[in-house]
Amino acid sequence: MPETIPQSSILLLRDVPALRAWRAPQTHDRRLVALVPTMGALHAGHLSLIRRAARENHHVVVSIYLNPAQFGASEDFASYPSTWDADVAALAKLDRELADDGANLGRVSAVFAPSTKDMFPEGFPGQEVDSKGSFVSITPVGEVLEGKSRPTFFRGVATICMKLFNAAQPDRVYFGQKDAQQTVIIRRLVRDFLLPIEVVVGETVRDADGLAQSSRNVYLGARRRALAPVIHRALRAAEGAYASGQTSGEALLGEVNTVLDGVLAEQKALPPSKRALYEVDYVSVADPDTMLEVDAVDPAKGAILSTAVKMLPVEEPFEGEDLGHIGGPPVRLIDNVILPPRAES
Repeated sequence: MPETIPQSSILLLRDVPALRAWRAPQTHDRRLVALVPTMGALHAGHLSLIRRAARENHHVVVSIYLNPAQFGASEDFASYPSTWDADVAALAKLDRELADDGANLGRVSAVFAPSTKDMFPEGFPGQEVDSKGSFVSITPVGEVLEGKSRPTFFRGVATICMKLFNAAQPDRVYFGQKDAQQTVIIRRLVRDFLLPIEVVVGETVRDADGLAQSSRNVYLGARRRALAPVIHRALRAAEGAYASGQTSGEALLGEVNTVLDGVLAEQKALPPSKRALYEVDYVSVADPDTMLEVDAVDPAKGAILSTAVKMLPVEEPFEGEDLGHIGGPPVRLIDNVILPPRAES
């Protein structure tokens, strides 16, 4: 009997041949197959994508693979949260909910959980910029913003997505808007390599205070978590200015920086035992197709307003303070808002 997720009918497929053997008859039966790629540590954002995929397709495959290729050599691959038991329990619970909801076309049919040996048959080529191996690079869009700060990141994303797409042969793939630059790169990959796949982007899922849900939020701890919503608040300030008619890139960036700089100044005025500090990597107003900076937002195209902020470790923790996963290392948080096209007045 095929292995299944506990307390569910969801198949657990551990290698590419098993995935392809399951996939083949779906094509014959004209069943739509969706893929939701994840690295595990599932949260509400992932589950919202899976729900949408189940509404729109007969079968949903969720991949859980912690991809070393999208981490730099000095990044947090070894400490990235691994929550397999909680992940599969959440998928089983969600699948039962989908079964009770008549609005869905399909269900969670399979979890694809390969090993690195399966995904890199010739051996993992390494995380260095000059590592040799078979890679997919999408340039220049993958070289700016996140790609500039993390030069191997999008190479790793594009490479693993190409592998997953070839293995699963999905009709649709689902990604979250929080990773805006990633969605642009995936759309470009699908277009440039002539893949017969529809890319679906789901809205960013946020906590009540506006913080975008992310697997890395577990690193924050209580003090930095209380401060982190400043990122979205800063973006919303510029979004409001755009809604009021402002299109100057410089002015919109100024709105974001005013909030970020102001809150940081307030934190610096506090004693180390009470404050949390951060560093702003970038703030960007970019073309939605190329991620290149724009001097002014084209009303016919809109733009992507984004930022990356590194939350620094707590300087002087008090006794028993919740510092987050593995003691609260630096945490890189990204977020964005879409400035939509609008008719010129």
